Amino acid sequence: MPLPKDSMLHFAQTVLETEAAAILALRNKLNGNFEKAVQHMLQCRGHIVTLGMGKPGFIAQKLSATLASVGIPSFFLHPAEAAHGDIGRIAPGDMGVVLSNSGTTEEILRLLPAFKRLEMPLIVLTGDAHSPLAKQADILLEIGSISEACPMGLVPTASSAALHAMADALALSLAREREMTPEKYALLHPAGALGRSVMRVGELMRQGPSNPVVHEKAPLSQAIIVMTQTPGKPGATNVVNEENQLVGIFTDGDLRRLIQSQKLNLEAPINQFMQRQPRCAHAHELAMAAAGRMQQHRVDQLPVVDEQGKAIGLLDVQDLLAIRLI
Repeated sequence: MPLPKDSMLHFAQTVLETEAAAILALRNKLNGNFEKAVQHMLQCRGHIVTLGMGKPGFIAQKLSATLASVGIPSFFLHPAEAAHGDIGRIAPGDMGVVLSNSGTTEEILRLLPAFKRLEMPLIVLTGDAHSPLAKQADILLEIGSISEACPMGLVPTASSAALHAMADALALSLAREREMTPEKYALLHPAGALGRSVMRVGELMRQGPSNPVVHEKAPLSQAIIVMTQTPGKPGATNVVNEENQLVGIFTDGDLRRLIQSQKLNLEAPINQFMQRQPRCAHAHELAMAAAGRMQQHRVDQLPVVDEQGKAIGLLDVQDLLAIRLI
């Protein structure tokens, strides 16, 4: 018979509390071995090879993916497949990170002699410091004995959450020591939301022949020609002085307002009609931040200037829409 709704929610809350407590308890497990593990991984000349069976195996795969995502060479080695030839993937300079809550996983234990022959050092994450696997570790990271959230006390839940959290702490500590930056991260994530979130204005701005520029003393007609003939047909043009410094911007909206007001004079200089002191962007800033300002102030273009205030590009809302940044 299904549990009453309130009992079901109470049980779900208990599961979350049990797993959260298991993770928080790891704070007291961190010691010099953790620092030693990070230092050894920093010095690894090859790949970080992660291993695990069952639920720890999935966590080991996630650990390898996390390491790779921050620029640390890594691959997951399935223990059962390793015993049938895949151990040949291991090369001199590689280091192993093995996850096993019990420390008695048969598929892993039978690989230990081969790891010794290959001289591959092992970092072991396990719940039992006295297990056969723990005794073969070069560096031991113990998560301790953990009561599962499962009513039967059998299904790996809280122990898996703890293994996962310890693996994340290891990977992110390593990334921090390697001074991972948004710029480096962007190189490894060129696609998707992550990649878009760290893109810089300089990667998206219209520049060179695609950067619309007109001199402030040029007639309005010349500004219209530049907006029409520049590749991509931007809806605006940067207005510059003799030193190519930005002094204003003129947009399609400005042109429509001139027509509506019947003040259109095609021979008058553009500096009579341009928007002075426009909001600008810089090539090194995050495109997402620039896009936020465009949405906040309801503008479709931002001039891009360098440190001397020179107009080096134009950020257009159409380019942001094309990559789904807004």
